[in-house]
Amino acid sequence: MGTTPERGGVTVEFETRVRRLREEAGLTQAELADRVDVTRQTILYVEKGEYNPSLELAWRIAREFDARVEDVFDLPDEPQS
Repeated sequence: MGTTPERGGVTVEFETRVRRLREEAGLTQAELADRVDVTRQTILYVEKGEYNPSLELAWRIAREFDARVEDVFDLPDEPQS
């Protein structure tokens, strides 16, 4: 689980399933990055929960795994303060 720096003054924790889905699909970080048009480092940080992807990037990643965004990125119901 990672955290975004801040969202409206509140730190937001989120969990990402990108690494598990990528490994199950037999893709490297570089291959996934090429498919969603970002750098390998971006995928690394997304997997570690150190980068909060834009809605567009989250959608592109989810689409690569034939999944919904909410199945790949899980935000808590209430932000942590």
